[in-house]
Amino acid sequence: MEKKFVQDLSVRGKLVFVRNDFNVPLHADQKIIDDTRIRAALPTLHYLIQNQARVICTSHLGRPKGQVVPACSLAPLAERLSELLGQPVMFCPETVGVTTEKAKAALKNGQVLMLENLRFHPGETKNDSAFAVQLAQNIDIYVDDAFGSCHRAHASIDEITRHVPVAASGFLLKKEIEYLSLAAETPPDDYLVILGGAKVSDKLPLLSHLLEKADTILIGGAMAYTFLKVGGMKVGASRVEAECLDLCREILRKGAEKGVRILLPMDHIAATKIEANITVRIIRPGEEIPGEMMGLDIGPETVAQFQNEIRRANLIFWNGPMGVFEVNTFSGGTTEIAHALAAAQATTIIGGGDSIAAVNQAGVSERISHISTGGGAALEFLAGDKLPGIEALTEA
Repeated sequence: MEKKFVQDLSVRGKLVFVRNDFNVPLHADQKIIDDTRIRAALPTLHYLIQNQARVICTSHLGRPKGQVVPACSLAPLAERLSELLGQPVMFCPETVGVTTEKAKAALKNGQVLMLENLRFHPGETKNDSAFAVQLAQNIDIYVDDAFGSCHRAHASIDEITRHVPVAASGFLLKKEIEYLSLAAETPPDDYLVILGGAKVSDKLPLLSHLLEKADTILIGGAMAYTFLKVGGMKVGASRVEAECLDLCREILRKGAEKGVRILLPMDHIAATKIEANITVRIIRPGEEIPGEMMGLDIGPETVAQFQNEIRRANLIFWNGPMGVFEVNTFSGGTTEIAHALAAAQATTIIGGGDSIAAVNQAGVSERISHISTGGGAALEFLAGDKLPGIEALTEA
């Protein structure tokens, strides 16, 4: 069945329940660190406001585990959303119940109400039908715009679609599906994947699936050292996941069998500790990393090789930094890759919080074709998994 899109529906005067993903990082004083996910929701909200819907925004924040945790309140997010929309966003300190129903009933056309954190209720993460029924009470249209949560079978993502008259995707979710489907289902020739980050174990399902889709895979970050050790290199004190050695060996074998080029770092920026002002050593191609040192970034020759691959690609997906980019001493490789993607002629897709932070830090986010708001959801989608949130919309 075809999924409905909010733009195809008549929304004027309708009570529209929008499931957003406003799970943004906060300082201890509840000041928002990065509002990327809130900004990503604006196209759908602007559309609903302009078309005179009565809008309810909902989200989770943090992991309150079914308890009311003041530090996880959405009140600061309502304030920020009000600033971004240029109009008041009313805040309801409850998610369901009498107070919530009164607030919903009082909404006028074009007004916005934000409900309190969905995860203050244990029924949310349990995909509880009774909680979903309460959420759906008096709702005319349900809109899922929370791609970052679509891999969770939670009440506000999955079960609620069975208790509303109409369920549809928002602009954000539609865009995510279109771009990620391009990479997951029908990639063009010269499809390049760049993977980094700390743990190879997190990426193994994705890597196995990509062997059927990608032409070239570039691997950096700490996860590269498990692969390099498989190849016989002495990697010193670099992070190696011993339990993944056989699986990495199998991926390299399958890649060679299928003609997929898997490129690992040739040279490395190494140090004895992860510190800003530590003395570093460039480990040249063919050299081994001394026993007391760790590989903490890709070296200049690897950067140049990866840049060449980026220039010749037609489609690029990037997830995970090339080194410990949070520390300036080891951020060079990741920053260079971010700039190379920004200059690429290819369609470029970035998924994962660290990669998004890297392009923001490099000041090139506006030059990326698509920045996915869902790290885990994007990886599962690209690994060929069916996401409960998207499946629920199709069934609805």
